[in-house]
Amino acid sequence: MLSFQDEARFGLKPSYRRRWAKRGQRPLASSRTQYVWTYLYASVEPCSGTVFWLLLPRVNTAVMTLYLQHYSRSLPPEVLMVMVLDGAGWHRSQKLEVPENLILVGLPPYTPELNPAEHLWPLVREATHHQEFSDLVALETALEHRCVELEAQPQVISASTRFHGYGFGTS
Repeated sequence: MLSFQDEARFGLKPSYRRRWAKRGQRPLASSRTQYVWTYLYASVEPCSGTVFWLLLPRVNTAVMTLYLQHYSRSLPPEVLMVMVLDGAGWHRSQKLEVPENLILVGLPPYTPELNPAEHLWPLVREATHHQEFSDLVALETALEHRCVELEAQPQVISASTRFHGYGFGTS
């Protein structure tokens, strides 16, 4: 089986996108910038639209090892999963402990466009745009709800992450 892995940073710094407003009126957006972060790790199987999510406090080798252990345990016992990931330092570390049922394959440097998991983040960020969160718990709660919503829509995940170049097409 084949999955793709990535992680994204989410924080209390507000993110904004274009908004609709009545002609002649400027939309209001509150801004209370705080530089506090959490990280969402994800592995996606583009054909089935299956995603494994885990919110973790940082990105480093020890936390990546923890993620791989949890992901490994989520797989059926007889499955050998090939996981494609980018070249982040914590993915290539000699100290990274890889479970026996996972085979890690790195992408070439500077090629995020080759990682279907990158296409998960715009879907997840829908839950955080134009919102001000009081603390990290409120942000993580919103992210958890969004991940649960997306898990219930594997067709949306699959449509966003299937690429022709990987042999599983987009139809």
